[in-house]
Amino acid sequence: MLNNTLNYVLKMTKSKLYLTLVLTTGIVILLNLLGNNFHFRLDLTADKRYTLSQATKDILQNLDEPVTVKVYFSEDLPPQLETARQDFQDLLTEYADLSDNKVVYEFLNPSEDTQLQTEAEQSGVQPMMVGIRQKDKMEQQQAYMGAVVKVGEQQEVIPVIQGIGAEYDLTTKIKKLAVTDKPVVGLLQGHGEPNIMEMMQVYQELSILYRFEPIVLTDSTNISSTYKTIAIIRPTDSFPDSHLQKLDAFLENQGNLLVALNRVSGDINQRSGDEIKTGLETWLEQKGLIIENQFLLDAQCASITMQEQRGAFMMAHDVQFPFLPIISTFEEHPITSGLEAIILPFASPIRFTNQNPNVSFTPLAYSSEISGTLEVPQEFDFEKNWTEDDFLDQNLPVAGILEQKDKLGKLVIVADGDFAVNGSGDKQQGLQPDNVFFMVNSIDWLSDDTGLIDLRTKGGDYRPIAQINEGTKLFFKYTNFLLPLLLVALYGFYRTQMRKKQRRLRMEQDFS
Repeated sequence: MLNNTLNYVLKMTKSKLYLTLVLTTGIVILLNLLGNNFHFRLDLTADKRYTLSQATKDILQNLDEPVTVKVYFSEDLPPQLETARQDFQDLLTEYADLSDNKVVYEFLNPSEDTQLQTEAEQSGVQPMMVGIRQKDKMEQQQAYMGAVVKVGEQQEVIPVIQGIGAEYDLTTKIKKLAVTDKPVVGLLQGHGEPNIMEMMQVYQELSILYRFEPIVLTDSTNISSTYKTIAIIRPTDSFPDSHLQKLDAFLENQGNLLVALNRVSGDINQRSGDEIKTGLETWLEQKGLIIENQFLLDAQCASITMQEQRGAFMMAHDVQFPFLPIISTFEEHPITSGLEAIILPFASPIRFTNQNPNVSFTPLAYSSEISGTLEVPQEFDFEKNWTEDDFLDQNLPVAGILEQKDKLGKLVIVADGDFAVNGSGDKQQGLQPDNVFFMVNSIDWLSDDTGLIDLRTKGGDYRPIAQINEGTKLFFKYTNFLLPLLLVALYGFYRTQMRKKQRRLRMEQDFS
């Protein structure tokens, strides 16, 4: 009787096991079949970096010509690079599906074919050295990780494929090739403004969708209607009244302006700062926009490197400098979408005073909750011990939009003229990426071409580890270490209890 019962239990257990295996295998096969026909990915990232943006979808669904993508990617690379390869292949699969197969791609391995190596390098994809671990030692290996995007007879190169930003790289290359008639954006010249070459990072971004070219005002001609938007960046010389009148006429004809104006200047080498007057500040004040002739101070700021004599040696150390505010508080708007932080050196607060109900001002960016102002002129004390009394203000506007309800042109104002300027020669410097994106997003929005705003800043989060408090750091540190051990212990405890239960059941059956 007991043997029959045990045999019956074993038989039922085996039947359930077989049924489970069959069902599991069937589900796996079904998911693979669905995956081959309907490509999708679960995206649990905060910024949805693995979900295609609406801009990408719109571009792919409106392609007039086929797009060919040749991917030159070496094989047998380290896991993180293989992941980038797989992610890019998944991305291209989605592009092909959404474009109704107008996007055609192929993966080639130049590392095994000298002819492909020559082809890749002539197309602009150059090899790079990567570290490969072999037989317990690191070795350097030449690898190709780029792509060539071609539409008709034109082509663009993605020199290096990276996981984060791959969608932006690919989509912008496709759009750049597909757009034939680019709108024109002017960079005003003639009042001490930087030239295009001094704004190289901005120029590289804008040239994808626009013709970015200099414009000089004259007394005899009006601003051409071919310009959708004109950027006025960091003027240092005076504006004649005739030029200001032409800017008014441009706005009245539904032209748009981006104005980045220094109201104060700071010279770190001279350790001093003073007021700047160009006449443009008075023109803005007539519209209700007042850029204060004050320095904005912010406890959330960048640092400068100081040289200090210590004995016979010069030592460098970083000093927090509140005159270089890091702006991370933004109003929700297409221009600020995806931005994390911009740096506005020697900025000033903005005040809006126009009481006309047909005129509105929308702030876009603010200082932090611990900020303040200083009057000009100023002598900079780099060793100053800053206290709470120096930061009595909070959330001061530093950028915004001026609009009128009668459909005149729009004006974006930034109370710092240097935020998008690289400079030239020895003074050239790299910009915070979001500084560039802020200006380009503004041009996109003013020019009614906001399609790539969300995509441009995807995956570019500014989240330094220093902003996480020590308690949180310790929590993640020990959770990362102890959680796997806890899970193993719980599983062991579960197995022990199940075995005890099985032994108890068998003993009860033996006595029955």
